[in-house]
Parts: sequence; structure tokens; C-alpha cells
Amino acid sequence: MTIIIEVEGSPSEFAADVESRLPRLEIVAQYDTIFNGVAVRGKVEELEKLSRMDAITNQYPVQTYTTLKQEAPTFSTDIIREPLAGSFTGKGVKVGVIDTGIDYAHPDLQLNYRGGFDTVDFDNDPMETRADGATLHGTHVAGVIGANGQMRGVAPDAEIYAYRALGPGGMGSSVQVIAALEEAVKEGMDVINLSLGNDVNGPDWPTTHAVNRAIELGTTVIVAAGNSGPDAWTVGSPATSSEAITVGAVALPSEVAVLSVARREIPVQTLVGSKNWDLKRKYPLHFAGTGEQGIGDVRGKIVVFERGVIPFTEKAMKAYQAGAEAVLIYNNEKGRFQGSLDGLSIPIPVAAVSKEEGQWLIEQKDQWAATEWESLGEQMAPFSSRGPTTTNWAIKPDVVAPGVNIMSTVPGGYAPLQGTSMAAPHVAGLAALVIEAHPDWSPAKVKQAIMSSADLLDGYLPTEQGTGFIDATGAIEPDVLIDPGALEFGRIEDEFFRETKVITITNPTDDPVEIRAKQPNIKPGESWSVPSTVTIGPGESREVSVELRLSKAFVEDGVHQGYVTLESFSETYEIPYLYMKESADFAKVTGLELSPNLDGELTYRFYLSEGADNVTIDLYRAGTMMAAGQLLELKDVEAGMVEGTIKGDRDLGGAYVAVVTVERDDQEYSETFPVLLNN
Repeated sequence: MTIIIEVEGSPSEFAADVESRLPRLEIVAQYDTIFNGVAVRGKVEELEKLSRMDAITNQYPVQTYTTLKQEAPTFSTDIIREPLAGSFTGKGVKVGVIDTGIDYAHPDLQLNYRGGFDTVDFDNDPMETRADGATLHGTHVAGVIGANGQMRGVAPDAEIYAYRALGPGGMGSSVQVIAALEEAVKEGMDVINLSLGNDVNGPDWPTTHAVNRAIELGTTVIVAAGNSGPDAWTVGSPATSSEAITVGAVALPSEVAVLSVARREIPVQTLVGSKNWDLKRKYPLHFAGTGEQGIGDVRGKIVVFERGVIPFTEKAMKAYQAGAEAVLIYNNEKGRFQGSLDGLSIPIPVAAVSKEEGQWLIEQKDQWAATEWESLGEQMAPFSSRGPTTTNWAIKPDVVAPGVNIMSTVPGGYAPLQGTSMAAPHVAGLAALVIEAHPDWSPAKVKQAIMSSADLLDGYLPTEQGTGFIDATGAIEPDVLIDPGALEFGRIEDEFFRETKVITITNPTDDPVEIRAKQPNIKPGESWSVPSTVTIGPGESREVSVELRLSKAFVEDGVHQGYVTLESFSETYEIPYLYMKESADFAKVTGLELSPNLDGELTYRFYLSEGADNVTIDLYRAGTMMAAGQLLELKDVEAGMVEGTIKGDRDLGGAYVAVVTVERDDQEYSETFPVLLNN
């Protein structure tokens, strides 16, 4: 072995002394500039004899050192781009990112950033929020679309424009989003990405109308489905747009940490800046509210906080200083959230879970939590919002893309985030590649190409995955284009229903294609007529008919869905279909907004998924639930967006719970909404 010896006096004199007294040892090196000593190699029993020499002041074993270079992060965008071999890169295509802004100084975004606008501060600087309520979401989204550095986005040569519509904390209004859409369309964006949304599951909300208008004017718009899954009817506006490409999230093959509590497994998503969730043993849970009060002795426990009141970092630091092993923060509104620690290194893992999961954990008194690791194949992310949409009973999402643990650019570096917000920019980048390859294609044709070429995931419904996982090569050079991409028969009310849908199949290739159809799996009360074999010449289109017949008495209530299969010699194309008999378990009212106006009146807005005989809004004081009176009663209300003003001089400042009660056909439904009113 080799040791390094620190000596008094001259290292060369010491080396000569060793060579004469202990000839079986070898002097490897001498040091006399920043260190006074020698390196000596030999057998252990010979090295031990050095201790007899008076000149030695210290000795050190030789350590092995390695470089501190980290392995390059794995980017999901590589998986999308790899089959293309660089043939298309989005060059010359303008992509607008309507989000929290972009850190355009990031080295991977500097090259492609071209400008934009800020509808929060109304200036030309769409930089991410840096101070209180700092954000990173838009930078992450932009990287997936068009990073060009260490990370390469799906379209690494696309021109990136930022439109900051969400300010501190990632919050913004429909007014800011619509203003950003307006700016993006005026500036000639070819593609717009909207990784944002609300819980209004209907097609008539203002942001949805604005998206439809942008598409009508020639812009391809991509929208994240939302993170309120796995329940049905959770896709929110503007993802409810019939013309936009709505994107759900898929987990690529990976291993993820799950918390096992009372035989239930809850996936944990660490916050940006947190250490990895790497707990080895079981730990008890301790619930600490929002954390503004003292949390007590939590040594050896996992502390569960509710989101809100104080920052994530402050919650985590309180728990760490009190001896916690880890921190879980559950959302204070429906769905999951993305969070980050404010640059402070905290030695314990900090992770997020959904509101529903957090509230369930609170109910598990005196339970212990074990960390397990789950290997995931390519599958739907549980948080990904599902369709259909109310009122028009449409199928959403349209396609799915990677959305779990997606590594991308953030201010200062790279970080993994998850959500349909991360899935949508994969499709926005793909849309840029399609437009580069086919600059004369309309938004409708771009959508057809992406939907027609997608690959179904086994075991999932149309309202979970649409036509399936995106295929970049197939979308850029499709064998066929299918319009419409889904067959939506709506709500069935007739005793005997019969409707024919016409499908236009276009062959954009230079060779003829032969298409034949297969019958869907027949359910009680159903019968189908599908086309026989058709041949479509190069560059030609053919119309084929699909007919659905229903005998209502034999059809079960609720949503019915599946796929009509078209086959060619080499490919299979799955067209989703959906119809609904009578009713289903969806929210009858969503998106309640109440706010005072300058005239002292209270304006209201909400979305009604079905017409109602009677609608009332009652207010209760938050916390005490003491009645504060009835605000509104409406008779014979039509489905869609309902808005107006309430006159009165009541002092309604403070936090409330609004209960909206809907009466229809002698049945009553109620939904509750938190409301904060300012005097």
C-alpha cells in the first residue's frame, strides 16, 4: 500500500534516510511547495517501521478520488426525437408559450428565444417571477418544446416566444390568459401551448371560446388536460375546446417511490430542490395543519402539512428542526401541484400529494407509512384528467404524451416536474415538427396527423387516452388522415336512436392504400354498420359512413365508449366513439366566481352542465358555517355559462363557503365553493 507522510525538515533528507534504513520501502514522490512530505509504498509490516522515525509529524492513507462530473440527465424529449434522426427540428416555426413566463437567460433557451409579452405587468419582459412567489413552470414547459443546449427539446430549432399570463405563485385570471392569446395570435404564432386550466368541464367558458377563435385564425393550439384525475369529467377549460389538441399524461417506464399506508399506495412527488425520497424504514405520520403554529416533537416521524399560509420551505425547515424524517405537503385544492424549495438546502425529503390523498392520510389515525418502490411501465398517470366534457358530451383528451418526472430547464438549471403541463409541450413541439414538414397544413390537418398516428395503450378508455400515445414519425409522415378523429353521438334520449357519422379518410402518400373496418365490440341494445373495404388513391380522399343504432330499453344508463377499428395492410387506426344514455355522475355546476364591482354590486359567473328548473346560491361563513343568507335564485336556467350581477348593500367581506343548489326534474344537486370577498 501507499501512504503519504508529513515531515519536519527537508523531505529529500527524510527520503534519503528512509532509503538507507528501510530499503524495502519505495519513495514514490516528494512534496516541498504546498505540502512538506513524501509518498511511500511498501508492505504494511515495513510501513509500520516508519513510526520509529522522529521526523514524522503525520501520516495519511492514499485515497482514491474521482471527478465530480454528474451523469447527464435523461430527457424524455430524446425519446420523441430519436426516430426522426434530426430530419425535422422545428426550424422557422414560431411557438408561443402562454404560462408563467420564461427564464430566457437560461443557456439552453437563449438561442431560440425571440420575445413575447407580459399580460400580468403589461410590458415586454415575460421573465419568470423571481421574488416572492417565484415560478419555474413556464421555463420547464419551454425547455420541453425547444431547448437547444445540454437539453434538446422536441423541436430544438423552433422560435420560442413567451407570454406571461400567470404571475407570482403561478396564478392568473381568464382575462390575462385571453389577453396573452390575443398577443400571440397577433404576433403570428404557428403553435401555442397552454399548460394551464381550471375545473370548468364544459365547452362554453370564455377561455375555451378564445382558444377556438385562435385556431379559426390559423394557429394550432395545444392544451393540457388538467391534473384532477383519475375521476371522469375532470378535464377543465380551455382543454374542453373541441378544436384544440388536448393532452393527457403518461408515465414512461420508470421506478417511483410510493408511500404504503393502510394497504393503500400513494405516489410521492418530491419538490424541486428537495433531496430524493429515500426512506428505508416505516415511520409514523404526524399532522401539523398549515404549519403556522408550533408543530411539537416530531422526532422520527413524517410530518404532513396542508398547503397554504406559509411557504413550503418554512414548513420543511420547521419540521427538520423539530426532528422530522420527511415532509409531505398536500394540496389545498383539487388535484396535484408542482412546488419548489427556495434555494435552501434541507437535509430531509419534501414531497407533494393531492388534496384527496392528504385528507385520506389524516383519517388514518396512528398509522405508520412505509416507502416502497414501484416499477411502472408505459401507463396513464393517475393525476391526468379524464373526459368526457359536459353539455356536448365530447371525448377528451385527444392524445397522451410523457408527463411523469419530466426533466427540463428551470431557472438555474434542470429539474423534474410532472403533470399534464409537462405532457402538452411534447405535443406542441411535435406540432412544430409537423408544420415544418407541411407548412401549408391547417390546424385541423395538424390535429388529424397527430391523432391518426397515435398508438393506443392497452387497457385504457377513450376518455382517458383519446387515440393514444403520440408517434412523431407517424405524425410527420402519416399514412392516412382521419377526420373527425372521434365519433361523438351525444346524449341519447330517443327510444330508438339511429345516427350516421361520415368519416373522411385522406391518403397523403404516393401509393394507394386499402382500408377495411371492423365492428366494435357489441353491447346490449347496440348495432353498428361499418364500411366494407375501400381503396384510396395517392393524394385522394374518400368518405365512409359509420352508423350506430340503439334500442334505448336495452342500453344501460351512463357513458358508453370504445373504438371503431380501421385496418390497412400495415397499420391499425382506432377511432374513439362515445354516447351517453340519460345521465351520469358529473358535476352539475362548476367554476363559480363571485366578486364585487365598482358600482357596489356583486358579479357572479358559473357553468351549468345541464339546464335547471331552479338554481340558488347560499353563503356560509368559512370555519363556523353560520348562514350569511341567500345571494341568488334563478328559474328555468339554460345549460352553459351563467353570469350577471346581484344588487344590494350588504357587507360581505371575508371568507365564505358558497353552496350552489341545482334543481332539475324533481332532483336536487349541490356543489360547494370556497369564496373570498373583499369589501
